[in-house]
Amino acid sequence: MTDPIADLLTRIRNAIQAGHKVVEAPASNLKKEIARILYEKGYILGYKVVEGGHKQGTLKIALKYNSKSKQPAIRELQRISRPGLRHYAGAEELPRVLNGLGIAIISTSRGLMTDKEAKKENIGGEVLCYVY
Repeated sequence: MTDPIADLLTRIRNAIQAGHKVVEAPASNLKKEIARILYEKGYILGYKVVEGGHKQGTLKIALKYNSKSKQPAIRELQRISRPGLRHYAGAEELPRVLNGLGIAIISTSRGLMTDKEAKKENIGGEVLCYVY
């Protein structure tokens, strides 16, 4: 597998389309941080790492749906920077996703953070994905 982040996003996207409650993926530190940000921003119900199976364990993500309309909390996951074409942005040119309603996950020198947090800390980095 050449792009584990795209694999995680595709697994989440496919599970949402199929209406699953939980999705599993091989764990890594970067994937755990992406799951943490999605949890903090309210896009998923929770996540945990189960040891065994793979070298670093398995990441289990509980997906979030609206109780009445059954619509998923995540409308779209879009991979921006990929191995073939990296996308970097400075602190001034960080993207606004859906005019501020969505988030962009940025990989900075201080770790993963959202576009709003990176703007507040005046730091740029690699734009990994958009979530809305």
